[in-house]
Amino acid sequence: MKVSWQIVQFTLKETFSITYGNYSHRDALIITLENNNYKGFGECTAIDYYHINLADFESQLHIIKDTIEHQNITHPTDFYLFLLTLNLPSFLRSAIDCAYWDLFGKLENSSFLALNAIEIKNIPESSITISIASVANQIKKIEQSDWNQFKVKCNHFDSDAISKLLTLNKKMALDANGSFTPADCIALENQSATSQFIYIEQPMKIGWDNYNVLHRDGNANWMADEDCQDSASLENLQSHYSSINIKLVKCGGLTPALQMIKEARRLNFKIMIGCMTESTVGISAGAVLAPLCDFADLDGAYLIANDIATGSRIVKGKIELSEKPGLGIALV
Repeated sequence: MKVSWQIVQFTLKETFSITYGNYSHRDALIITLENNNYKGFGECTAIDYYHINLADFESQLHIIKDTIEHQNITHPTDFYLFLLTLNLPSFLRSAIDCAYWDLFGKLENSSFLALNAIEIKNIPESSITISIASVANQIKKIEQSDWNQFKVKCNHFDSDAISKLLTLNKKMALDANGSFTPADCIALENQSATSQFIYIEQPMKIGWDNYNVLHRDGNANWMADEDCQDSASLENLQSHYSSINIKLVKCGGLTPALQMIKEARRLNFKIMIGCMTESTVGISAGAVLAPLCDFADLDGAYLIANDIATGSRIVKGKIELSEKPGLGIALV
């Protein structure tokens, strides 16, 4: 098995504004695993607020390249056990794990869905992100969009803006990115109108000292993002959050995400498959889990101007899963 990689800079169609900053570009590491002329692809994005440095990842890849290349082709769950021995950051481990699933499926001439007996029944529709701006500009974008579900970014609690958003009669969620206070959240929990939002994501900065004021049985469907990194965090969140956002790069790839979904269902969480701002490589990996989830936020490739791949597509929020082997990814 051959390992190669490249760093790609993606230009965003418009400035992406969230609590953590304003972004016009994203850098991503694209992993390629090759065997018998078949290629599998995986991706992870440089996210400053996660302290992700792709140059560090390249250095690690140079060290482990030979070790990976000497591995026999085995089932992806066995390969993942090997990956864990390398002590890689979750973002890099995810890119390699996804590339391996893509390669393995192509070698087996079987899709990820077939390999995991995932039935396509009800696939949730993806939201599109509405960046931080004045509420007037956010409403304008929502009204002009041909998508049906929206995730509106906030950088502070603004009751007037929230009231105006609720008058739109649209399917909307709020993403606070940790910008609300405990008092804000208590107020939201006690307002019946709050239940009109599909969910309210990561209301406060990460940490039990903040989220212990949340109650999962209130009017708000609280969704954990940064507070929920992997399966180990689920039990602590159970009394406070009713939903979780699974992102492959947070938990370490498709293999642990499958286990995380099972554990989350056992604990009665609603589940969203989310993404970073990434190309169709990363979005195709996340999309295969959408049939197992209640919500989807997979607009990452739609937000960039220079996509580099084909695979599963998100068309006006509709998730169109590739039927090709593996994850169905091809670079263009």
